[in-house]
This record gives sequence, structure tokens and C-alpha cells, in this order.
Amino acid sequence: MTNQIILLIITGVGAGILGAIMGIGGGMIITPVLTVLMGLPIQYAIAASIVAVIATSSGATIAYLRDDMLNLRVAMFLEIGTTVGAIVGAILTGMIPSSILYWLFGALLVFSTYNMIRKLIGKTDAAPADHPDELATKLKLNGTYFDKSTQKQVDYTVTNVPGGMTMMFGAGLASGMLGIGSGAFKVIAMDTIMKMPLKPSSATSNLMMGVTAAASATVYFFNGSLHPGIAVPLALGILGGALIGSRIMPLMPTRLLRMIFVPIIGFMGIQMLLKGFGVNI
Repeated sequence: MTNQIILLIITGVGAGILGAIMGIGGGMIITPVLTVLMGLPIQYAIAASIVAVIATSSGATIAYLRDDMLNLRVAMFLEIGTTVGAIVGAILTGMIPSSILYWLFGALLVFSTYNMIRKLIGKTDAAPADHPDELATKLKLNGTYFDKSTQKQVDYTVTNVPGGMTMMFGAGLASGMLGIGSGAFKVIAMDTIMKMPLKPSSATSNLMMGVTAAASATVYFFNGSLHPGIAVPLALGILGGALIGSRIMPLMPTRLLRMIFVPIIGFMGIQMLLKGFGVNI
């Protein structure tokens, strides 16, 4: 029992660090550890992943708010699209073949991986907008942050707000219909579509994930899948890991951050495409 608690805490620390840095949650670490290494039922693993997202969000958001890395107005605005998409997805569950959805979202992740590789080759972050976006200006979505890796103040303009909102709706749809985390889609919406720099995109995604996961957690709590013996030590580790990750991320060069992000979303995209063909890895 003691060994299990230690393993859960260590797993939580790793998931918290990755989740805080990348803004995608730690489910891809937690679920395999709980199901494969510890032999726990998948429903416990999924419920624990939801707790992981909330804990990561709670631990990282405080630090990112203090550092002005997080764009609160963008988070609250885009969360509308994610929430509506999740509700629609829950209603439509079973009406659309899941294989089609896996192909669609998998292809989107693979394409986004290609775009990020292009940015790596070009050695650039988000391309600045050619002209101010009227809707972003009206909603006061543009932001600024201090990049500790370059010791420079970075002012950025948010663009293509409708496209970002559409992507957020799709992310919520994926969560509601497939029961998957949508952190990667949130980062892609801000970084690739709305032309926000990767660091505030990741920080803002952390807050949004917590808001979305909080609603799901109540469902898992009442159906008995949320096991305190698993969730508590995991959450303690994640909180510590998230605080560490939120201290590391601002110091990392954006290029290194993107180099870590590319293989993760590439793997997730390939995994979803294979699931569409009935292959699980």
C-alpha cells in the first residue's frame, strides 16, 4: 500500500510538471501508469486523470497569473466555445460514428504538428498579425508578457478570433463525444489559429482545462469512479509538480518548448488516427 502511494505521488509530480509546461494535462502519463503498471480499472484511471487536470490547473494558474503569463480575457472568452461544444457533444454521443471523429481530430493534430515543425525550422514563434484584429481589440484580448528566457517584454496581437472560437467548439465536442482531454486543441487554437505566442497559449490552456474538468469531475464523483485512495496522493504529487513546472516554463526558450510539444501532439494525432481504424496503442 505504501509503495502504491509513493508511485502515485511520483507519477503525479511528473504529470504535474508536464501539464504545467505544456498546458495539455497529464492524462497521457497517468492513465498508462494506473492501468498498465498498477492494474487499476480504466474508469478509475479516467477519473484520476480528471483530478490531475484540476490539480495541474490549480497549481500552475496561480504562478502564471502572478507572472502575467496567462491571458485571462482570452481564457474566459474561449471557454464559452469549449463549454457549448462539450454540451453538444454529450447530446450527440452515439449519433456520429466515433471512428469518423477520431480520424477528423487525429488528422487535425497531425496537421498542427506539421505547422509547428515549420515554425521550428523557421525559428519563429507566433507570426505577428498583419493588422490589428477588430474583434480582438473590442474584446481587449491582446496581451503582453515578460519572457524570462530572453529578458524582453513581448507584446502580442490576437487575431482570427472566430477561427479560435470554432476550434474551441471542436475541442469541447471532442471531449463530450469521445471522453478525451482537449488541452492540445486549446494550445493549437491559440498558437496556430489566433497567433498567440506559445508560452501564454500554454499558460492560458492550463486555466481553461481546469474549468472544463471541474464540471466532469462531479459526474465521476457521483458514479463512484473517483477513488480517494488514488486521487488524493496523485493530486498532492500533481500540485507539487505543477508548481515546479510553472517555475520552469517561463525560463525555457520558446524553441525548446515547441520541440517538446511537437512529438507529444504528433503521437496523440497518430494514436487518434489508429483508434479510428480500431487499433489501440
